[in-house]
Amino acid sequence: MREIIFDTETTGLDSRDDRVIELGGVELVNRFPTGRTFHHYINPQGRAIHEEAQAVHGISAADLAGKPTFAEIAEEWLTFTEGAKLVAHNATFDIGFLNVEFGRLGHPVVDPGRVVDTLALARRKHPMGPNSLDALCRRYGIDNTKRTKHGALLDSELLAEVYIELIAGKQAALILDSATAPAQGENVRHIEIIVAERPRPLLPRLTEAERAAHAAMVATLGEKALWLKANSSEMSVAASS
Repeated sequence: MREIIFDTETTGLDSRDDRVIELGGVELVNRFPTGRTFHHYINPQGRAIHEEAQAVHGISAADLAGKPTFAEIAEEWLTFTEGAKLVAHNATFDIGFLNVEFGRLGHPVVDPGRVVDTLALARRKHPMGPNSLDALCRRYGIDNTKRTKHGALLDSELLAEVYIELIAGKQAALILDSATAPAQGENVRHIEIIVAERPRPLLPRLTEAERAAHAAMVATLGEKALWLKANSSEMSVAASS
């Protein structure tokens, strides 16, 4: 199973008018990082960066001078993400921006079935919150001290660790299905579980006297007693076997 954990930084909050200025992603295969990453700063083609947005990510117009446009990195992103699930924190925001950017180039929108929103996962798992990326890093003991500003690649790397904790914790290393086994050389233990049949049935735990006493007690409960229905079901199963 292949997944791309990704993040965007933008000139502002309105996907219809603002532009993506940074796009980063990391690849997981069977919930393990492969070391493959994607990262580009992107020239917004004259779109100004809102002061509030710049305060969050620290990217200025001068930083983006000479960087490629979205059109110039689009095919590389599509190749990197082909066939993979797309995982983001507050994915509606990031996917919304990507859909508008790709729409300008005539590409179809991202299939919602490919998208996993870690914010939604966190809210289900930790309904009392907080569930920001920084809060989840603190909750799971993930070192985010380098995150003084938002950054698409760094945030993707942190989110990959958070995502594994959200879905399975460190037990993601236990693979029971050989069809989803990680690449050769990864230190993962495979377990085969075999359930053997008993050579002879266990002896009944109730004596005949105990069975008779129980039947006498049930007879006093009336015709609608649940025990009578249960006994009837057991007799039907016994007769059919």
